[in-house]
Amino acid sequence: MEALKDKIERLKRERNAVILAHYYTEGEVQDVADFVGDSLALSQRAATTDAEVILFAGVHFMGETAKILSPQKTVLMPDMAAGCSLADSCRAEDFAAFIAAHPGHTVISYVNTTAEVKALTDIVCTSSNAVQIVESLPKDEPVIFGPDRNLGNYIRNITGRENMLIWDGACHVHEEFSLEKILELKKEYPQAKVLTHPECKRPIVLVSDYVGSTAGLLKFAVQDTSTDTYIVVTEPGVLHQMRKAAPEKTFIPAPPMDSTCGCNNCSFMKLVTLRKMADALERMAPEIVVPEQTRVRAERSIRRMLEISQKLGLV
Repeated sequence: MEALKDKIERLKRERNAVILAHYYTEGEVQDVADFVGDSLALSQRAATTDAEVILFAGVHFMGETAKILSPQKTVLMPDMAAGCSLADSCRAEDFAAFIAAHPGHTVISYVNTTAEVKALTDIVCTSSNAVQIVESLPKDEPVIFGPDRNLGNYIRNITGRENMLIWDGACHVHEEFSLEKILELKKEYPQAKVLTHPECKRPIVLVSDYVGSTAGLLKFAVQDTSTDTYIVVTEPGVLHQMRKAAPEKTFIPAPPMDSTCGCNNCSFMKLVTLRKMADALERMAPEIVVPEQTRVRAERSIRRMLEISQKLGLV
């Protein structure tokens, strides 16, 4: 492993590359990255660097987002098979038909979508700003929200937005958490706070002490002083950063409904390994390519989100 880390570091310098790692990748992958975080924030950060190459340790749509915001840079993925069940649940041709069937709606899409879906979208959002993005629109403005039904329902419940059509998609990780097992953990650790991602089902959201994006969960867990024990209801890769930032605290991964390992890993994220990262830098492949027409339209929906976020003081 140390030899692989040295090789990655050498190749990174030779290629003038920046390495991004999502919170859900393995701990050793996160440790060799220049930046660790949520997908859009990582792509924005990479765009501000003078690196010529972006190596994105994450899943396919994340590499596309990096390419959308940095078209002049070469974007590499360690494994092109690292997809996303949520993005896959919303094919562009199906989403286009859904939009056509409901004219007059403003289309808001979660960042966990393909470049083609972003190109069909008016405004992109993240889990940290989705509520505010929806609330920035007039109350009587009809909205299509996709692709995550759980995040969409979470937004609708907070905003009271009844004129919002929600695409029927979901993340396999966040869909599979067990409310019963979380409640059992809560009995075992009565002092623990439940921290939950809004892609989870509503019954789990309702028993949670804090609901937020992955970065939001991390920030809350580190800064909170009311307890030292947390049940974390999202992909357990983020626990690596939680434990690094607050080693004195206890972080318990929430289990899925059917589990032999007691955790709920994203199988796609775990495809990313140090060896594949080294190989990608050495071969300068696989490379993410986004057709320019699609890229421009997708970037417009991201830029609109950033404009609204700036007006609202969210960035």
